[in-house]
Amino acid sequence: MAKTYLSLQQSEGYIVLAAAKIYAAYVGSDRFEEAQEEAYMEKSIRDAIRIAKTVDAAIIAEGEMDA
Repeated sequence: MAKTYLSLQQSEGYIVLAAAKIYAAYVGSDRFEEAQEEAYMEKSIRDAIRIAKTVDAAIIAEGEMDA
């Protein structure tokens, strides 16, 4: 297998971790179909991004306060 070099931003790394957990849940479910593996992976990524955006909209993190 050829090596791939990645340089992810910290926030991207969090999305990867969340997407991997979501994907693992799909794989472990009774409805998982290997033929649709790519679709489940893409859905996991979209789900993780949607979760991150929802959290970002719901909270004010340190440094985000208006002056």
